[in-house]
Amino acid sequence: MMGRLASLVGLGLALLGLTACSTIINPTAPKLYTLTPRAVVEAGAPTVTWQLLVETPSSAAGVDTPRIALSRTPTTLDYFADVSWADRAPNMVQGVIVQSFEDSGRILSVGRDTMGLRSDLVLKSELRDFQAEYATPGATSPDRVHVRLSAKLVAMPRRTIEAGETFDAVVPVRGRDFTDVIAAYDVALGQISGALVSWTLRNGRAAIP
Repeated sequence: MMGRLASLVGLGLALLGLTACSTIINPTAPKLYTLTPRAVVEAGAPTVTWQLLVETPSSAAGVDTPRIALSRTPTTLDYFADVSWADRAPNMVQGVIVQSFEDSGRILSVGRDTMGLRSDLVLKSELRDFQAEYATPGATSPDRVHVRLSAKLVAMPRRTIEAGETFDAVVPVRGRDFTDVIAAYDVALGQISGALVSWTLRNGRAAIP
């Protein structure tokens, strides 16, 4: 009798262990999102023959995360549950900036700073805002997306700052579904990256005729 009881206890512990392992191996994963904005570059932006490296934007800890930020008041920062960006926000923004330069067809060479290539100019930036916001008191869902990026254009190898500017975009969320929030992020980041590309091309040409 005691042997049978011991066997049953052992079987129960084994099943419990398998359940625990299953929970650890197959956790509930958040739904991942990425951004594919369409940056519009000014028609009068110049075509240049210099090379540019784009650094990963610096950011505060609340933004430097794959979690999708949500601000209910000017002094608080929360995150949407069960969803996430496919990468940390600064890395994703860096990729969008590089692609926007490439898609413009107006620059000889552009790449991430991690490539280790020689460059004539380096684009440094700080991602200061990257969140959905409740702008209307009593709103039941976020009604706008706010993206703000501060940029500096640095000439190499002397490392002098040739120009600096802050780009700010606030885009309304046109619906109550979470995909409407992502669509607003796309528009906001498209506005920022388009303006950033145009600004960099103009100021870079002035720095390197």
